[in-house]
Amino acid sequence: MPALTHPLYYWRQKNRYYHEDLERLHRFFVPAGLRILEIGSGTGSLLNALQPSFGVGIDRDADIVAQAQAEFPHLHFRVQDAHTLDKGDPVLAEPFDVILLVNTLGYLADIQQVLQQLRRFCTPRTRLILSHHNPLWEPILGLATALKQRMPLPAANWLSAADVANLLHLAGYEVIQQGKRLLLPRRIPLLSTVINRVIAPLPGINALCLTEYTIARLQPDPAWDPPPEQQPSCTVVIPARNEAGNIRRCVEHLPEMGSRTEIIFVEGHSSDGTWAEIQRVQAEYQGIRNIRALRQEGKGKGDAVRKGLAAATGDVLIILDADLTVQAEDMPKFFRAVASGRCDFANGCRLIYPLKPEAMPRLNQWANRFFAALLSYILGIRIKDSLCGTKALWREDYQQIAKLCQEWGDFDPFGDFDLLLGSAKRTLKILDIPVRYFPRTYGRSNIHHVREGLRLLQICGFALKRFKGY
Repeated sequence: MPALTHPLYYWRQKNRYYHEDLERLHRFFVPAGLRILEIGSGTGSLLNALQPSFGVGIDRDADIVAQAQAEFPHLHFRVQDAHTLDKGDPVLAEPFDVILLVNTLGYLADIQQVLQQLRRFCTPRTRLILSHHNPLWEPILGLATALKQRMPLPAANWLSAADVANLLHLAGYEVIQQGKRLLLPRRIPLLSTVINRVIAPLPGINALCLTEYTIARLQPDPAWDPPPEQQPSCTVVIPARNEAGNIRRCVEHLPEMGSRTEIIFVEGHSSDGTWAEIQRVQAEYQGIRNIRALRQEGKGKGDAVRKGLAAATGDVLIILDADLTVQAEDMPKFFRAVASGRCDFANGCRLIYPLKPEAMPRLNQWANRFFAALLSYILGIRIKDSLCGTKALWREDYQQIAKLCQEWGDFDPFGDFDLLLGSAKRTLKILDIPVRYFPRTYGRSNIHHVREGLRLLQICGFALKRFKGY
């Protein structure tokens, strides 16, 4: 391997702490084993750190491309201009799972043209991850260059997060997440850790961070409307504990969706005959509706939800609470939002339409808004109702989230938050689906507000550590 003599290697080593933080950021969102294209790949170190199954780096500098190829022979580096990428090149013949532009937007002559070019290498599942410097840092970085602490660079495009979002929209993408990180880009023992892990994530202060990032995907097809037999299949998971009076209504009011609708009841240690009622309804609808009945070995709604989702065979998975405070008739909204590609994760929102106090007391409403705002900030997404039990997502995405939750451990007794956190980490597009929320007509709520409120705070702390401390 030839000596690594390009100036980029010197400056990368001099600002090693900053580049290591970029690697941590991208490894958090990009699991190993994907097809990755990096525009402006430089030394290729970031691309290599992400452990792609097939990695391609594009750069205009022939010297750095040659040295990157020598250092990482298992990857593919090409000398090309991002404005005129050659899809005739065999390494660019297939689409990619992830496309990276790391500190590249600032040096493109026509950002919108490049983003439009990249559409050719995308599928609806492809994620664009763009990172760039916060414009507030322009004078600081200029001073660093003058003091020979930063590599001299040509005049740059200084883009705000809003500018990036607008350019993505013009090029046919939509934003999934945006965020900021890294307040102190040099390693100072202990101080750097305290500032970047504890202080930098704080609201207000976070706006001053150096690195801004945006995760985007292609805009979905607005004309999606195939006949039912050409649509994905669907599974509705209904956790049920002491809900005997609601079981029949769940089946009667739940519409058929997609090419096939599977209903899975998961009964959990009821004392009112819920299990017997599920079996009666299942027998009555045999040959009419596809109904399956499971019993919990564990405890809690979260355990019931996970058991039902793991057993599901449909393409789109929906969770419906058996108390029917969210109506079964609203489930096609969730199915269509996911099946059409409008989102990857449909999150029920009960805080749009007027609420009766007996359905959700005013104090509960404000607590819900608080937790939704807190999680929105932590996860870098926008959700208005974090506590609604009705959610929908693709089965293949749930399987990836389930693997992730095995790494994280059993932190969620509700079955809602592991899905939200997992969806955010897997960069799924999350949208709120407004629903009307009604008082229950049978049985009593299983919620213990004070105890579960404290548990929710613990979950938010868990999320803060994972999403702001990575």
